Amino acid sequence: MKISTKGRYAARAMLDLALNSASGPVSLKDIALRQEISEGYLENLMSSLLAQGLVRSIRGKHGGFLLAKAPEEIRLDEVICTMEGSLAPVPCVDDPGRCGRSVSCVTLDIWGMLKRSMIDVLSSVTLHDMVEMHGRKASQEEELMYYI
Repeated sequence: MKISTKGRYAARAMLDLALNSASGPVSLKDIALRQEISEGYLENLMSSLLAQGLVRSIRGKHGGFLLAKAPEEIRLDEVICTMEGSLAPVPCVDDPGRCGRSVSCVTLDIWGMLKRSMIDVLSSVTLHDMVEMHGRKASQEEELMYYI
C-alpha cells in the first residue's frame, strides 16, 4: 500500500493546524505556504476533512480552518482513511467474495495482516503525538545548525 499525495498532504495540513491554530483559525493560504502545497489542491483536501468532521471552517475576514477536536482525539488513521479509503493492499481483503480462491488463499491472510498492521500503526498516532515529534525534530535541527 502506497499512501498517495492526498494522504501525505492531508497529514501535513492537519499537523499544521495542530501547530498553528491555538490563536484562532488558520487560513488556507498560510497552510499552503508553510506546507508548500497549492491552495487549490489543499482546498480539495480540506473539504474532505471538513465532510469527515476532522476540521471546521470559519468564514469571514479572520476565518480559516480549525481542528474539530483536540489533537489528542484525532488519530492519523482517521486522516489517512478519509483521503485513501481502505488501506487494504489488494481488493479481496475487504471483499473476499471477489475471488473464488479466497477460502484457500494464503496470501489473502498475509494481505489482511498487512492491512491490520498499517491500521494499528496509524491508529496509535494522534495529532498530539505528531506535534511532539515535530518539536523533537525541530530541536534536533537547531542542535545541528552551524553558525559561521
